[in-house]
Amino acid sequence: MDRRQMRAGDAERQHVADQLRTALELGRLDLTEYDERLSRTYAAKTFGDLDGLLDDLPDTKPPTAGAQLMIPVRNDALVPGPDGRFPNATARWLSHTWDSYFATVTIVVAIWAVICLMTAQWLYFWPAWVAGPWGAVLLISTIGGLASGEPQKWAADQARQEQRKRNKQAAEDAENEDD
Repeated sequence: MDRRQMRAGDAERQHVADQLRTALELGRLDLTEYDERLSRTYAAKTFGDLDGLLDDLPDTKPPTAGAQLMIPVRNDALVPGPDGRFPNATARWLSHTWDSYFATVTIVVAIWAVICLMTAQWLYFWPAWVAGPWGAVLLISTIGGLASGEPQKWAADQARQEQRKRNKQAAEDAENEDD
C-alpha cells in the first residue's frame, strides 16, 4: 500500500501539530496560517492529508508510517526574526529571571511544611522572609527590565554565547579531523 493512502494516527497528527506550534513560536507562521494548518492537521485521515503541511518550514520532518512515538524536531536556538527581534525572548527572559526564585520558595515552603507536620503544630511562616523581600526585588527589576528592553538584550547575549560555543565546537572538530 502506498504511504499516502495509509491511515495516520493520533501520534502522527500530534507530531505535525507540535512542529507547527514550534514554527509559530519562532515567528515562521502567523496566527491565521497556524490555525489553518492546525485544523487541516487534526482533520487529516491519511499520511497524504498530512503531506505538505511542513514542507516550507525549516527544521521539520514529516511523520513516518510505522513510527509509534514521534518526537518533534525543535530548534531552541535563539534566532532573530526578520525584524531583528528575537521571538519569544520576553517569555524566556522571564523564565530565566524567576525560575530560581520559584524553586527556592518551593523548597523553603516544603521544609516549613515538613517541620509543621513533624511537630504537629502550625509554626510561624518564616518562608515569607525568603519569598517576600526577594520577590519584591525581582518584581522591581522585572518591571524595570521590561521597560528598558532587557529581554531582547538578554536574548542577543544568549545567541552570541551559543554561537561562540558552536564555533568553538566546530574548531575542535576540525582540529580532531586533522589529527
